[in-house]
Amino acid sequence: MSWLEKWTKRMMLSVGILGVVIIYSGFIYLLLSGRSVAVLPWYLLLSPWVCIFFGLDHARQFRVITWFVRRFKH
Repeated sequence: MSWLEKWTKRMMLSVGILGVVIIYSGFIYLLLSGRSVAVLPWYLLLSPWVCIFFGLDHARQFRVITWFVRRFKH
């Protein structure tokens, strides 16, 4: 794996983790304060998880995919 790919994966993982913390804490704040969360698009909550997924190495990505397949097959 080249240094550029390693650096890119680390950045994607960092951005994804930071995104989960920031977006979900804001979402929970809106829920607890009684404000409407209907204006938030659904992909806003999924986008940090996409960054985390692509920040993982190939073996972990494969394990995540097989976990999803096993989970939703039953």
